[in-house]
Amino acid sequence: MAKPGVSAAAAGELKNELQRLVREIAEEDDGQIGTYEEAARVLAALKQVTFAGSGGPNGTPRSPLANRTRTDERMDSASVPEHFRCPISSELMKDPVVLASGQTYDRRFIQEWLNSGNRTCPQSHQILPNTILTPNHLVRRMISQWCIEHDTYDRRFIQEWLNSGNRTCPQSHQILPNTILTPNHLVRRMISQWCIEHDVSLPPLDNEQDEDKGLITVKEKNVLDGLLQKICSPSSVTEQKRALSELRLLTKCKRSFRALIGENDDAISQLLAVPSIPELSADPKVQEDTVTTILNISINETNKKIVGDNPQAIPFLIDALKAGRIETCSNSAAALFSLSALDSNKLKIGELGAMKPLIELLEQGSSSAKKDAGSAIFSLCLAHENRARAVSGGVLGVLLKAITDRSLVNESLAILALLSSNQEAIEEIAETGGVPCLLSIVRESSCARNKENAVAVLYSICMYDRKRLREVGEEEDSNGIISQLVQNGTSRARRKAAGILDKWKRTLRLHYSC
Repeated sequence: MAKPGVSAAAAGELKNELQRLVREIAEEDDGQIGTYEEAARVLAALKQVTFAGSGGPNGTPRSPLANRTRTDERMDSASVPEHFRCPISSELMKDPVVLASGQTYDRRFIQEWLNSGNRTCPQSHQILPNTILTPNHLVRRMISQWCIEHDTYDRRFIQEWLNSGNRTCPQSHQILPNTILTPNHLVRRMISQWCIEHDVSLPPLDNEQDEDKGLITVKEKNVLDGLLQKICSPSSVTEQKRALSELRLLTKCKRSFRALIGENDDAISQLLAVPSIPELSADPKVQEDTVTTILNISINETNKKIVGDNPQAIPFLIDALKAGRIETCSNSAAALFSLSALDSNKLKIGELGAMKPLIELLEQGSSSAKKDAGSAIFSLCLAHENRARAVSGGVLGVLLKAITDRSLVNESLAILALLSSNQEAIEEIAETGGVPCLLSIVRESSCARNKENAVAVLYSICMYDRKRLREVGEEEDSNGIISQLVQNGTSRARRKAAGILDKWKRTLRLHYSC
């Protein structure tokens, strides 16, 4: 059981955080849904701390079974407070982080969600303005406190206890069904944080990539070596294709296999050599399996640089994007998006000519392929050098058509808002009927983020084009949609809308004073 002073301090910290969130909700007109949900999470945590003593909320004594020892990986899922579980995995969070939407997730699961090409919040479905993950120190401390109350042990001491022949839990005296010790990464991180704050030395915490490498077994190394030998062997085309298909499956399902390929200096080059084998070069299934394996490999953060630095990898993906089947094109776009998480890869991908085929896929692909292409284009355009490439490649017409057709609206508006810093893009949007299209979003859309992105583009247009400013001003005079955004939009939408109104009023004053 936790000491009363510790619980009291935790409760006080939670109350302060709850007061801050409630004050933010009360004062902000455009409060994010994440703020409300975070307040609910903190309130639930406060309830848990307040009534986590000797009894429940009604003073009911806790069952002796409530004190049984367990590690965080083997705890009865029903015993874990709901607000300590990751919304994706429903498991106790080890490294809680806050997404741009304000939702809290376990880092490993939300990173996997983002690495898979998703750019929305899994809970609120909001389009994410960025993929920054901010540590949620408050929730992490609360989970740590909860774990301490439910007893975990230091490996060195418990291993010594077991090595002495004991087969019972030192605290509950329960007979152990096995002696498996599961690493408690959460508590280790908390101890590491405490040591940093108190200037105490502690061996550095293994990061997730090191954890992946730690999962690799000798058997898996032998399996990979065997598959690569079959892939490179000219003796049997059937065996080559079967080995490639198996490698695709293993890299999809096993983190350790993705890490293992990154450790093998020749694995990626051997893999990329397969589609150039004469007997396999015309086989669309071979191309798809190779592209998808590269996609799977690139999910591993360390592998992004390894794949990007391979001179064959990005050109191969671009070729597949141009000439592959739709599933191959989609996975190629997803792989380019994954690799573009590194700034150095963004520039390489743009310089090697990926933008044009990505735009074509955005225009002509299936629904899922368009989303993969849109995510890749957005990520690439985070590098300023690629924005001109996107504009010259014809992306603006494709985006405006998608918005007009009300297909892929969220992604298209996000890309347009990103390109609105490019003067050539703004001029083309204005000249090709973009203003009515954007005004229709501001007028009709129920999505605050879409309204924000639309008015951000309109602001950039109105700052240089008086004719389009008059068009927006007349819409405002008729329907008041810009004024409504000033009152009810997001913080950014309010600023942009207010800027448009100010420019319009100054233009009117100048007109009447002449």
